[in-house]
Amino acid sequence: MTQANIRSICGYCGAISGFLAITFGAFGAHALRSLNGPGQWESGGASLWQTAVLYQMFHALALLVLAGLPAELISRRVRGWVGGSFTVGTVLFCGSLYLLAVIRVPLLGMLTPVGGLLLLAGWGVLGIAFWRTSRE
Repeated sequence: MTQANIRSICGYCGAISGFLAITFGAFGAHALRSLNGPGQWESGGASLWQTAVLYQMFHALALLVLAGLPAELISRRVRGWVGGSFTVGTVLFCGSLYLLAVIRVPLLGMLTPVGGLLLLAGWGVLGIAFWRTSRE
């Protein structure tokens, strides 16, 4: 896969993720509150949903920035690894929180730390790549 392809995929994933974060945020603020009733939603579901929306938006923006970084600053391999890690990490971390907020199946909570580790790995690889670039 070329550098341009990876940049396009990162940009596409970032744009879709940002779109979905806004959609899910609005859905959580309006529709879910009325569907679940005020007591149940405020007892923890709303907090999980807000955390998922926040992390999804942060990583959507990070993917868009990653897509726009010049090739001289970040290699194709690093961009692909970080982009994949952010995308899969967001799906697992945020997706499991969205599901936990709505259906409250504790088993889903096992996916959250896996997604979190992928997000952390992506940031770590990105930090190391910048550190190496600054030393050259």
